[in-house]
Amino acid sequence: MQPPAENQGPDDPAADGSDLPDAAREQLNRMRQAAQARGNQRVPASQRKQGARRTPRFVPGEYTGRDPQGLGKVFSRFVNERGWNSPVAVGSVISRWEELVGPEVSAHCKPESFSDTTVQVRCDSTAWATQLRLLRQTLIERFDAELGSGVVTRIEVIGPAAPNWRKGLRSVKGRGPRDTYG
Repeated sequence: MQPPAENQGPDDPAADGSDLPDAAREQLNRMRQAAQARGNQRVPASQRKQGARRTPRFVPGEYTGRDPQGLGKVFSRFVNERGWNSPVAVGSVISRWEELVGPEVSAHCKPESFSDTTVQVRCDSTAWATQLRLLRQTLIERFDAELGSGVVTRIEVIGPAAPNWRKGLRSVKGRGPRDTYG
């Protein structure tokens, strides 16, 4: 099998593939014939520009990887490609807590943990714990609007920590402290 002779020039080095092994030469010829069947024209080396590279075809609206992009768009694509949407949303809930719930609520209620779609919030008094339980649905709707639907589906309210009467490494099981200490 010989390559088509019309596109080869005498100045085209190894235009006939004579310096290649038989299998490689046959593959080169098949590729050239397939390209010619598609309508691609082979440009002889004498007509090529020195150092010219083929540029990919531009498709409007399609990101080619080299177009300038805004930082927010690049970061969003970066987070989406790696599947980090949930961890970023968790960080947003905890870092933007005051902005999301307001300064009054955030002064008395602090997020402690975030697992799956549940936020654990500790309040500094039982009155604020009750208030936060009443505001639960409103806060979840605000989280949906600000962070996206389904990031927070449940708010678990924890009251203030009770005093611990255990002292030291070991303790005795029993009824614990009573109203008299004597």
